[in-house]
Amino acid sequence: MLTFRFQTIEKGREIKYYASSACSRCLIREQCTRSKDGRRITRWIDEDLLDEMERRVQENHKKMKLRKRLAEHPFGTIKHHWDQGHFLTRKLPNVGAEMSFSVLAYNLKRVINILGVSRMIEALA
Repeated sequence: MLTFRFQTIEKGREIKYYASSACSRCLIREQCTRSKDGRRITRWIDEDLLDEMERRVQENHKKMKLRKRLAEHPFGTIKHHWDQGHFLTRKLPNVGAEMSFSVLAYNLKRVINILGVSRMIEALA
């Protein structure tokens, strides 16, 4: 059984370390670890939130399919069709502005495709 050893901060995240001293006498040790010191596991302090999210995703396949069809499409279009797989700017405010311009351009293109230019200009007037 793995027991909690200590907690620390690495790269700005709180990490918990678990280890076992029983590995040296375990019969199936080779299936679990190659370390001569025994099995050690690190977990982010809030990793249980990720586990819960993964469980909800596994339980709701239909919702995830719908999300992929609706919410992921704009990002795929911006990234692939417009060749914007990376940001040109640095720092969060600049990247946020760059993303906002990309989303604005995507939305304007969608409106033009749905309404047409003349109806869009009418709606703006």
